Amino acid sequence: MARVELVDIKKSFGAVKAVRNANIVFEDASFTTLLGPSGCGKTTILRMISGLADPTSGDILIGGNRVNEVPIHKRNLGLVFQNYALFPHRTIGENIAFGLKYRGVPKSDVTRKVRESLDIVRLPGVEYRYPQQLSGGQQQRIALARAIVIEPDVLLLDEPLSALDANLREDMRVELKAIQDRIGVTTIFVTHDQSEALAMSDKIVVMSAGRVEQIGNPDEVYNTPASEFVASFLGASNLLPARVIGRDANGVALETAEFGKTVVPANRAATLGDGDRGQLMVRAEKLFLSDGPATPDSTQAVIEAVDYQGQLARYFLRVGDTQLQAINMISGRPFAAGSTVNLTLAADECSALPLKDA
Repeated sequence: MARVELVDIKKSFGAVKAVRNANIVFEDASFTTLLGPSGCGKTTILRMISGLADPTSGDILIGGNRVNEVPIHKRNLGLVFQNYALFPHRTIGENIAFGLKYRGVPKSDVTRKVRESLDIVRLPGVEYRYPQQLSGGQQQRIALARAIVIEPDVLLLDEPLSALDANLREDMRVELKAIQDRIGVTTIFVTHDQSEALAMSDKIVVMSAGRVEQIGNPDEVYNTPASEFVASFLGASNLLPARVIGRDANGVALETAEFGKTVVPANRAATLGDGDRGQLMVRAEKLFLSDGPATPDSTQAVIEAVDYQGQLARYFLRVGDTQLQAINMISGRPFAAGSTVNLTLAADECSALPLKDA
């Protein structure tokens, strides 16, 4: 078993608290992403798990064993970094075999394991080439092959896709998750890219300023964020001041200046009570534009700007003194800046959050 547990982990650099009381469980064979902006502590956590940094306090367990004092070379971990760290003067086969030689693996087994790892990353037959003879995406796969050839208990990935161009990055995230599913290794992935986290993860740990803001599967953290930070960091959200005006077992009625009464599912406003003030969270893709007749459920808005994205358009709208964002599929041509449109929202897919200082 390669379950990884962080128990009350803290890490300080002088007066700077890089990680604050982190309690996280990375389940065996799962793909878990540490997600957050630069400086939030996610890479520091990865470095502590790997043994490249020591926690100030708390315990790190791998497979139920405390490893705080265990050196990096005895933790049986696979590491893939942003820059791949391939040796340019060594062949691909020699790069991949590097970790095996230090483990005393017989030469005949080294050759076989190198070929097997190349098959897994779908680059057979390149063992005699050099890194500079491969593309960026191929080099990324070689770095992954070098990490998995040692049959690690845990695979640690520190922003491995960030150096790739956008199209290749999308292809590689699908490939990377497929490889992880195939070999079944416990994987911890660090990124600041929300789309990578949502597409690849079994579980996401959202971090901010050294704190764990929320842990959950992609659907949970996206659709029922636990804090204003999570709502804002994951996707484009509209956060509107709201007041609870009623509730029952099925829903919570909120009143906003922009949309009047809106009833959201009870489980999406669990922390708010009758009369409480909070925020109605409307994802940009759950706010719909129309140039048809107004309805009792719609409100008028003026389009201030349009961000054309091909199949989609991102609209910046104004309702009274409030600016909103909406992301809609385009049918024909996008609405033009300066147009007046009717807005409706998918209330059953909205959430409510407490006020930030509540």
